Amino acid sequence: MLIVTHCKCAPELAINVNIQIMRIFTRARQLLTDNLSVKLEIEEIKKKLENQDKNIELVFSYLDELIEKQENPQPRKQMGYKRKNEK
Repeated sequence: MLIVTHCKCAPELAINVNIQIMRIFTRARQLLTDNLSVKLEIEEIKKKLENQDKNIELVFSYLDELIEKQENPQPRKQMGYKRKNEK
């Protein structure tokens, strides 16, 4: 009698164990997917930061050029009509 009762519980236990296994695999797959998407987002942010660094360097180089031009101004030719006595 004890063996029969044990046999009736075994299929239910097997079903519950299989359900738990499927839940664990599903959760593990979800964690791996989330982890991969986070890694991809981090790489995208790194690329943007690299581009920003290059842009900042470019801006500073332009600023240096402008400062140099202000320190050493080139004489400009005057535009417009000249009178007969002006050269």
